[in-house]
Amino acid sequence: VVKDTGLHYDRYLREVIDFLEKDQHFREKLHNTDMEDIKQGKLAKELDFVSHHVRTKLDELKRQEVNRLRTLIKAKQDIEGGNDIAVDHQALLKQFEYLNHMNPHTFEVDDLDRLIKSATKDLENYDKERHEDFKKYEMTKEHDRQEHLKTLDEEERRKEEEHYEEMKKKHADHPKVNHPGSQNQLKEVWEDADGLDPEDFDPKTFFKLHDANGDSFFDEQELEALFTKELEKIYDPTNEEDDMVEMEEERLRMREHVMNEVDSNKDRLVSLDEFLVATRKKEFLEPDSWETLEQNQAYTDEEMREFEEHLAQQEEDLNQKADDLHKQREELEKQQEQLNAQKIELQQVSSDNFLCQSQPTQLSKCSDRCALHPEQEAHEPAHHVPQDPQQEHYEQLNQDLAQHGLPQTHHDLPPGHQEVAQGQHNLP
Repeated sequence: VVKDTGLHYDRYLREVIDFLEKDQHFREKLHNTDMEDIKQGKLAKELDFVSHHVRTKLDELKRQEVNRLRTLIKAKQDIEGGNDIAVDHQALLKQFEYLNHMNPHTFEVDDLDRLIKSATKDLENYDKERHEDFKKYEMTKEHDRQEHLKTLDEEERRKEEEHYEEMKKKHADHPKVNHPGSQNQLKEVWEDADGLDPEDFDPKTFFKLHDANGDSFFDEQELEALFTKELEKIYDPTNEEDDMVEMEEERLRMREHVMNEVDSNKDRLVSLDEFLVATRKKEFLEPDSWETLEQNQAYTDEEMREFEEHLAQQEEDLNQKADDLHKQREELEKQQEQLNAQKIELQQVSSDNFLCQSQPTQLSKCSDRCALHPEQEAHEPAHHVPQDPQQEHYEQLNQDLAQHGLPQTHHDLPPGHQEVAQGQHNLP
């Protein structure tokens, strides 16, 4: 069974390989083909010879994976707020190079070739990314420590620094760590984990004892399991001074070292033959001392300086965004206040107009006045009455009332002219 690779398409990769290994012809070819031929696509061509049952299952696995990717694309779009935008799945699926998105229904030779090449490339980059993530973790931890020190007074800062140095010293005080993959290191596993006499150590027997799945290879997880004893010398989860994230980085360093020394064909597996060859080398019998993480700082002073500058820039950008949002909020609140004031004013004008129309005696007085003196009304010369600011104000309000479908008011005329305007409606 293929172990978890950590890749985002790990489940798909493992299921494909597991089903291919159920085909006897393909399983034999897989075990007899070296890594370079696999990388060049020679193994993928053997897909044409697997059983119909296996091909049918691979088709189903591919359809499930394509549907999973489409669901992820849709979920990402929903999070980013693009619910109303049509999704071009074909275009977006191009970013997933480990399958042929142009044919989402059947698993073909090209799919296996893409899967092998993508997994090989991605796994090579995976460890690099893990190292980078660890470096950022360490720099962030140091940054946070320094920021905390700034909040303390002189006496508190002195005590904190003393405690920090004490913890570093305590962490470094541990038993000797054996060189990973050396005879001494494997003999300790043989004695402590297997309960066997170190004088009876036999490399071939040791390999078979720790080949957990019995496939005649040590994969990366099986190798890393061999280093647990060494790591326990350095790290204890109950100790304040021991960081378990650092322990996993140390495990990764050990595994990478052994792979570089032993994995001669670079297929990320250690075969029994490769293991036996390594046990006959001088480095296996007389290894150099192993330098642990505390002896190898994860970052340089220059990298730390650049990291601090990056954090400062991020903080500045965030503060600027927060300031912009605050200003936008103030502007929106101001606009809301203006709208509320206009609404109240319009409601008041509408109420006044309603009261005016509900008093018919005023309207009859205007009509009587016009009826008694029609000739005077007709022969009076027109006088230009200048429009005062109050009249302009009510004209604007009438326009707003008309836009809202409300009855207009006659307050647009100066005092004393409203009755004349109403009386003109009764002229013959």
